[in-house]
Amino acid sequence: MPERRAPVSVVVVNWNAGAVLDACLASVAREATDEVILVDNASTDGSTAAARARHPSVRVVETGRNLGFSAGANRGAAAARGEVLVFLNPDARLAPHALGVLVDALLAVPGAGIAGGGLVDDAGRWQPGAARFAPVAHLLLDTSLGRLPARLRRAPHAVDWVYGTFMAVRRELFRQLGGFDTRYFVYGEDLDLCHRAAALGARTIHVPRARAIHGRNVSAAQRFGTGRTAEVVKGEMRFYAARGGPGALGRFRAVAACKFGLETVLAAALGRSAAAASHGQVVRACLAFHPEREEVPEAVA
Repeated sequence: MPERRAPVSVVVVNWNAGAVLDACLASVAREATDEVILVDNASTDGSTAAARARHPSVRVVETGRNLGFSAGANRGAAAARGEVLVFLNPDARLAPHALGVLVDALLAVPGAGIAGGGLVDDAGRWQPGAARFAPVAHLLLDTSLGRLPARLRRAPHAVDWVYGTFMAVRRELFRQLGGFDTRYFVYGEDLDLCHRAAALGARTIHVPRARAIHGRNVSAAQRFGTGRTAEVVKGEMRFYAARGGPGALGRFRAVAACKFGLETVLAAALGRSAAAASHGQVVRACLAFHPEREEVPEAVA
């Protein structure tokens, strides 16, 4: 592998991630990185204390309360010294050499400012890691069938936006952008960051060979339960309301309500009550969303 040409800081934001946090940090420890920063959003499950004991080289930044991902990640970035910032979810762990492959691709591709890694689940099944800006294309093409060609790609390639699950950003670009927009407590901040980067002329690339194993969303499951998908969609609606341009929110909301409404009916017909309930919450979120009344979700102690 080529020698990396810039110091790298890995930032992990933790809120009650439990035992998976240790697996995440252990996977980072096997990689050649300059520093690891663990931002603790007032966890109460002992996960950060365990991380201090098992990974003494990790720098811990205490926020004092649950600021959400965006604000927590910004705290970590502010404390970081690296020229490349890598954000990694605590429920993800790196495959061997993934960090080097991601950073090397970011630095090698002309004009690239953001790079996202490839994602698989615990069983090795492919997960999406990139998507489109356009609301209708995102809802209809960034789906299981629409993503079939993406599953076959191996080389780094340009995309609209990448998931913040495993994302590298040039520090100077992150500074220019003012970091993640803290109006997004969680979900939508990665889409927003890539969109603002594109407006500055910075490219976003997806690097499928830089693999992270992304397990169950432990923190999100605790906070949102079966409403997690609805929260994802709310984050995307915040983005389209703020930056999508004329009519973007309306198109997204109409198509999303129809799409998830159909999925609700199909899930109910198949006896999949949990899926039906989850999809139904998305439909209700689409119908109830009013940007003029939107507030940043409250941080919790």
